[in-house]
Amino acid sequence: MNEHPSPSDQTPQSRLSLFRNWTSLAGLTIVVASVFSFLLLFLIDTLAHSANPYIGILTYLVAPMFLVTGLALTAIGLLLRQRRFIKDAGAAPRLQIDLHRPRDRRMMGFFLGGTVVFLLLAAMGSYQTYHFTESVTFCGQACHGVMTPEFVAYTNGPHARVTCAECHIGAGAGWYVRSKLSGAYQVYATMANKYPRPIPTPIKNLRPAQETCEQCHWPKKFVGNLDRLYSYYLNDETNTPFTVRLLMKVGGSDPTHGPVEGIHWHMNVGHKIQYVSAKLEKDGRWVADETRQKIPWVRSIDAQGVVTEFRMAKFTNDPSRYELRTMDCMDCHNRPAHVYHAPNTAVNLAIQLGQIDRSIPSIKSNALWVLTQTYKGETEALQKIATTLAAKYPGDARLPRVIEAVQLIYKKNFFPEMNVNWKVYPNNIGHMHWPGCFRCHDGLHKTADGKQSIKASDCNACHVIMAQGAGKDLEKMNATGFKFAHPGDELDPNPQCHECHSGGM
Repeated sequence: MNEHPSPSDQTPQSRLSLFRNWTSLAGLTIVVASVFSFLLLFLIDTLAHSANPYIGILTYLVAPMFLVTGLALTAIGLLLRQRRFIKDAGAAPRLQIDLHRPRDRRMMGFFLGGTVVFLLLAAMGSYQTYHFTESVTFCGQACHGVMTPEFVAYTNGPHARVTCAECHIGAGAGWYVRSKLSGAYQVYATMANKYPRPIPTPIKNLRPAQETCEQCHWPKKFVGNLDRLYSYYLNDETNTPFTVRLLMKVGGSDPTHGPVEGIHWHMNVGHKIQYVSAKLEKDGRWVADETRQKIPWVRSIDAQGVVTEFRMAKFTNDPSRYELRTMDCMDCHNRPAHVYHAPNTAVNLAIQLGQIDRSIPSIKSNALWVLTQTYKGETEALQKIATTLAAKYPGDARLPRVIEAVQLIYKKNFFPEMNVNWKVYPNNIGHMHWPGCFRCHDGLHKTADGKQSIKASDCNACHVIMAQGAGKDLEKMNATGFKFAHPGDELDPNPQCHECHSGGM
């Protein structure tokens, strides 16, 4: 008796016997289910009126993952079944295809058709996954617990119509791969609950601004002067308005359209500004300041190659011991898309827009007080905002709208679960709530011979105050600029605005 059947003796049933094991059957079941789920979810996602991050995750990440798992189980089952055949019979049944037989031709047709469909589904899934993982939905909502503060600030910011990937990744396969490799650890940190709260900034290894920001913002463009109106309200009983109209000296660095001057002089392509960021510890040591808020040493290299160094008197260390950074857009515009407004700024805007009624006595100071208290979570904060303001103004019909406005300010700018608020992330545009411009323009950075210094605090260095105050005072215009008249006339001769304006006043 022939112990090993010849190929001609093999029946179709014996040729398929390799699939007759629970592991392969389970794998094939998972494959069929995952393909069906993908098609169903894809149809739902395509026909939906609005994007749903969870549908996207299930469609382009979870379903393909189950498909791969099912195929792997099927392959494992086949290998184990084959090894058993070899052990028991000495050889595994051979699969023979005879296209002269109608059944084999049909099976071959089904196999080829299924292969084509699978490859199309895999290609479509891969393509959609590629784009989904760099979408705003994925970045901001998929890991909602971690990125909620950044996503909310982004949707309310000036770059809300620019996708996350355009700034954080940009064009090119190299940076895309780097971002995905970095993202792999971030996914692990999120799943393991090992991410820092708040997320530290500035982002390390962020792509240079020349390769991202400047793709839309032309650095040499001559902007000239911009007219800006800033409306403030004092923390007194009548919420007294105080308005400042400024002519911002933005300038530019394109000599064919205007003089190379103004704030954007710092981005003149004809010269470079470099600096060292370090802070002085209590023990007298200078250590690197990763937040870039302390700048004790600055170097300017003009178009002719002339080097001028400025340093603070206390900084006697060798600058080469620290990271040397060349100034770019992000040194001033460090919060271009994720802006957390200080309570003072947000309440001023709400009053100006009529969302908070200025006629309510001391509403500005009371709104600031309730916003700047410490709360365990958003739910507690919103409840206490409502109850505290209701107790301050019992029976006032104007209060419901005020409470709604103050609660909205909190939801947009405070995230206690992530320890995030305006205090955490410095905004270097201006100098009201953070040092900003005064990191260098404080009059303390001088050349070695003391003959030159970076311009000190001078209100007219970067802008001209054309009008200020309220009522009739705003009708008095001065093209050459007024001296800043601080409300109450209590201004220090050498002001550092952020030292008093902590966001709560």
